[in-house]
Amino acid sequence: MEKDIIFETNKLSKSYGRIQAIKDLSLKVLKGQVFGILGPNGSGKTTTLSIATGILTQDNGEYYWFNKNPDHTSRKQIGSLIEIPNFFPYLNLVQNLSVIAEIKGFGKTDIARVLQVVKLYDRRHSKFRNLSLGMKQRLGIASALLGDPGVMVLDEPTNGLDPEGIAEVRELILEEAKKGKTIIMASHILNEVEKVCSHVAILKNGILIEQGDVRSLLGGETLIEIRAMDLQKLTALINECDFVTWRKVNKDHIIVSLDKHKNAEDLNKYVFSRGLVLSSLISHKKTLESQFLELVKE
Repeated sequence: MEKDIIFETNKLSKSYGRIQAIKDLSLKVLKGQVFGILGPNGSGKTTTLSIATGILTQDNGEYYWFNKNPDHTSRKQIGSLIEIPNFFPYLNLVQNLSVIAEIKGFGKTDIARVLQVVKLYDRRHSKFRNLSLGMKQRLGIASALLGDPGVMVLDEPTNGLDPEGIAEVRELILEEAKKGKTIIMASHILNEVEKVCSHVAILKNGILIEQGDVRSLLGGETLIEIRAMDLQKLTALINECDFVTWRKVNKDHIIVSLDKHKNAEDLNKYVFSRGLVLSSLISHKKTLESQFLELVKE
């Protein structure tokens, strides 16, 4: 096994009756990555993280933390927040974190630090039930930070939050990543994965579609829309062009994508050199959403 692998799964599978939550899932997360598990609802994200954190048991396959089978020692190096934070509504923030610290076997000396990290120290004597949804989510992250673990596992950390709450949680994750922590987070929000994650695995119906660097998978391919007076001749030229990697012929224009070493200027020169003048040439980026939908479409 590679030295810097923090988390790895090998053909992990889990079913709920007839429903296959994940099937033969193989992932690899390296030290220092902010690794997003991305997919629509029901794609197996929460199941994967629940198995990884010991909440669920897989049906088949294996997973490893720090190149070995998970045990009590390895789990103490992982801070996790799976689904909705579970706190006592009638206790204040310090009291709630004291309960969690005791369960985890940590002392209470770290409570003030984590409350300061998530910017809730001034509300430390407030009861949990009086917090906003964003504050509750930040307290959940504070609980995952107890003991200053090297790895954080977060399931939909911005789910249900307003734009301000999303920005607060995003900033928290990025700050922890800057400290060298490895972060694994599940999300169905494309924009958040692009802004926060360095690497991503895309799931659909429990099956891994792609995994790799966020920029390469979801970076947004450049499309070029071209028009000419003689659309029939333009179509023939595009079909013969060896650096056009994809084309779509419409009623009055053609949309193409090019080899990564070519650009719109090269395309314009190619068409002109063959006796045709373009009447219009427009470049635009595919949206992150369109890239994602192409990956998960039937």
